[in-house]
Amino acid sequence: MDTELSIQQVAGITQLSMYTLRYYERIGLVAPIERASSGHRRYSSQDIAWINFLIRLRATGMPIREMQQFAELRRRGGCTLTQRRQLLEIHQQRVHQQIDELTQNLKVIQEKIQHYQELEGQYDTSSLTESSH
Repeated sequence: MDTELSIQQVAGITQLSMYTLRYYERIGLVAPIERASSGHRRYSSQDIAWINFLIRLRATGMPIREMQQFAELRRRGGCTLTQRRQLLEIHQQRVHQQIDELTQNLKVIQEKIQHYQELEGQYDTSSLTESSH
């Protein structure tokens, strides 16, 4: 039997706000969530796995519109596997470009840190020499 969790529990697990979880459902990123007899949302482990995947897409910069497109294709089933793969491949290329840019930016920052360390070493040496006179 699949454990069902409340929106508060899912918010805690995913670190998304309850507002965001409702928003994702409202805009179609998440299929309508099953409801308990009380009307409260009850999330399955499959719902949580999907939400965690959406979090990864968002964290890597996929626009909401593309996420909606991917979610719609997913709802349509197996006949959209190729389209979903292609969307992810395009996104993967963008992520690789971001990583390359970040790597280059990090290299420049590291070079600047090294430069300042060298200057600090020169400053320390010259100030010791001046104070020893």
